[in-house]
Amino acid sequence: MVKLSDRVRALKPSATLAIDAKAKALRNQGVDIINLSAGEPDFDTPEPIKEACIKALKEGFTKYVPTAGIPSLREVICEKVKLDYGLEYDVEEVIVTAGAKQAIFNLLLALVNPGEEVLILSPYWVSYPEMVICAGGIPKIVSSDFSRRFEPTLEDIAKATSPRTVGIILNSPSNPTGLIYSYEFLRDLANFIKTKDLWVISDDIYDKLRFDMKKPENILTVDPSLRDQVCLVNGVSKSYAMTGWRIGWALAPREIISACAKIQGQSTSHATSFAQKGAETALKLPDEVIEVMLKTLIKRSEILTQELNKIPEIEFIPPQGAFYFFVKVSAYYGKVSPTGKRIVNSLSLADYLLEEAKVAIVPGIAFGEDDFIRISFALSEEALIEACKRIGEALSKLS
Repeated sequence: MVKLSDRVRALKPSATLAIDAKAKALRNQGVDIINLSAGEPDFDTPEPIKEACIKALKEGFTKYVPTAGIPSLREVICEKVKLDYGLEYDVEEVIVTAGAKQAIFNLLLALVNPGEEVLILSPYWVSYPEMVICAGGIPKIVSSDFSRRFEPTLEDIAKATSPRTVGIILNSPSNPTGLIYSYEFLRDLANFIKTKDLWVISDDIYDKLRFDMKKPENILTVDPSLRDQVCLVNGVSKSYAMTGWRIGWALAPREIISACAKIQGQSTSHATSFAQKGAETALKLPDEVIEVMLKTLIKRSEILTQELNKIPEIEFIPPQGAFYFFVKVSAYYGKVSPTGKRIVNSLSLADYLLEEAKVAIVPGIAFGEDDFIRISFALSEEALIEACKRIGEALSKLS
């Protein structure tokens, strides 16, 4: 009998990927499924990016490259961060990774010792706690409140902090809420972080998808004095519709990046060579390329707001960015489906909507908040309207 490691046995599978796979499997069987679970844009990668990758392939750019990434891409990342955030970095403070997920994973392996705690603000992206566990750490979940737009109080954060707490992970715009942390919250949090000498991983993967069309902002732009304590994570997956390319990066003090390069050198070696050429071209494109997609997402958000408002007994805060709605559905818990199944939590509601409405959503428990479901609006307007109609009809059948 194979004995798996305690590390693996402690991990949970990704709920978002599992539901997406189930929805796609049903669709392949001919079932008319509307998939609102996927965390990826439905737009195609812009042509100049694809052309740059094809050119690299034709020119034989298919060999090993430096572990930390090709120098030209690292330079462009530094230039982009200076342009977008006004922050100065040099190439030795950048590592290119196989997606932003690997960047976070590398950082946690570099920064967390067994038994140390990492603060994670709920609701959170599904992989944060599992990656902390895999690094040997302990995820400390800090609850927030719908009435406060999911911004926890500093008292709650302080209460969750112990002598074993070493860092905190932030994500804004947020997956799953689509909300942006306020300047005041980040300012006060920065002051708290300085008093506790914590490091910060700022996951900025949705930073260009802000519906107010403003420049990106994170805790380091709010308080630049935190520079030695902050690790910035980003990538091309969301803003440039390049999820499958698997190109992300981290910017941090040189010592941390060097540690991440050691880890990466013993795992994946480096991100795909020719995909890095595509990413380099993406970051050189004018922001107008992103704005085309952004304007479409804004319109979809407005339409989805109108359609969801037609469904009784649900609550939500319209998103400020990304492409998600986080919808409170707990008013339906305790009700019974036409087949006699009781809806007891977000998991059973998700199963019911998939079976009855043929709509795939992600249960909120995957993000630490069981009273909610996450809806992705990376779909056509017609599909979103139809999905809301189906969800409303299915919920009306509960008694």
